[in-house]
Amino acid sequence: MRRAITEEQKEHNRELASFRMRVENKIRELKIFKILSYVYRNFQKKYNMRFNIIAGLVNLRHGF
Repeated sequence: MRRAITEEQKEHNRELASFRMRVENKIRELKIFKILSYVYRNFQKKYNMRFNIIAGLVNLRHGF
């Protein structure tokens, strides 16, 4: 027999789902720039720089 979850657990689940949704949306936006959509075949240093620039643009777009 299952126990009913408490209000505290429900609130925690809501917060976790909200956070997960924001993370998934950020990943989707980064995929739009195609930096996460394929295997990167250039130097790692350039990848980090490009990823940071694109992540900055995405964050700027959302006011972070």
